[in-house]
Amino acid sequence: MNVCVIGLGYVGYPLAELCASKGHKVYGIDLSKKKIDSILKGIDPIEGKPIQQKFEVSTDNPGFVADSDVIIICVPTPVDKLKNPDLQPVISASEYTAMNLKKKSLVVVESTINPGVMEDVVKPIFDKHNLVVGVDYFLAHCPERINPGDPKWNVSNIPRVVGGLTSKCLDKAYDFYTSILSGSVMKMSNIRTAEATKIVENTFRDINIAFVNELAKSFSFLDIDTVEVIKGASTKPFAFLAHYPSCGVGGHCIPVDPYYLIERAKTKGFDHKFLKLAREINNSMPAYTVQLLIDALNDHKLSLNGTTIGVLGLSYKADVADLRESPSLEIINLLKKKGANVITYDPYIESDASSLHGFQLKCPFIILCTNHKQFNDLDFDKIKILIDGKNMFYDQRFKFTYRGIGR
Repeated sequence: MNVCVIGLGYVGYPLAELCASKGHKVYGIDLSKKKIDSILKGIDPIEGKPIQQKFEVSTDNPGFVADSDVIIICVPTPVDKLKNPDLQPVISASEYTAMNLKKKSLVVVESTINPGVMEDVVKPIFDKHNLVVGVDYFLAHCPERINPGDPKWNVSNIPRVVGGLTSKCLDKAYDFYTSILSGSVMKMSNIRTAEATKIVENTFRDINIAFVNELAKSFSFLDIDTVEVIKGASTKPFAFLAHYPSCGVGGHCIPVDPYYLIERAKTKGFDHKFLKLAREINNSMPAYTVQLLIDALNDHKLSLNGTTIGVLGLSYKADVADLRESPSLEIINLLKKKGANVITYDPYIESDASSLHGFQLKCPFIILCTNHKQFNDLDFDKIKILIDGKNMFYDQRFKFTYRGIGR
């Protein structure tokens, strides 16, 4: 079949490569000229590696949609500054698809969306173009699952769920995904449950992380080591799933998806108090981390204002080049607001220092925001204060001032 993937980011690009590897003719569309240029040069726009599977790409080519049997929408679904869901990328991609769609094609939205978006937002766009779902085209939702940097789970083998607007939509989507994936595909009873599945997966993690982050704050008053407690609790072989405290929650899913459910439920008259509290706790962790630094500086009779602080690690996750919703950005912002001179270093992202050695020459006071493997090479003799936002060096003891999250 001919497959068009709209949105060539962390989800769409590997999916396009997978489809090409299965023998489909693949087209890719992305608004980013930088990504398109990278692909045309034979470079993976996400990982910077040589491309494994070549396919045609463009920033705007209606013919790609018109020539495709399957169109997969993988555009971002962010939140705005007020934490309100921004569905405009999904709306724009759906409109683009509806305007150029070939009859009898399958349209799948993989972007993370709240329950009801497929029925209340996406389908009406196709209705406007006099396209009847289940007759003129087939509409389904298969929420993306991706774990950047994971050597075991990738786009081809992670189990998936799929929902359709009609039984025929569901069957067509199921047949397509089982043809390209080695992981299992579960049919959901309706499209709304498929939408809710992804939101629940990530909200589950957000709530549990909030729980241990609040424990970390509490146990700092009670002189209890949070990480040791979690490791102890993990010896129970059932009914406990370990999550660990940190300087904040980042990435494209966990700090975003709960807001989609919170706002959707609000329109139906329900107030998700628990979810909002979890978000409040996790959003407070960058400020909590900066306060740990301020307290440590005070112990040295130093002020944060005017002091050079090194922020080690910018990406939200170890060993990947991904800044999305990274808590390091808020930590940097808070440090600068309080008058600190900030120097950053990340081996995967453009930063102030060009090397770990150069960074350490300027920064004896450090907040570690990302646990990149390279940071195991830190020269501890050059450090005076280390605030370990990821508890990366939890098991070590130092002569300098060391503060972890929850210990």
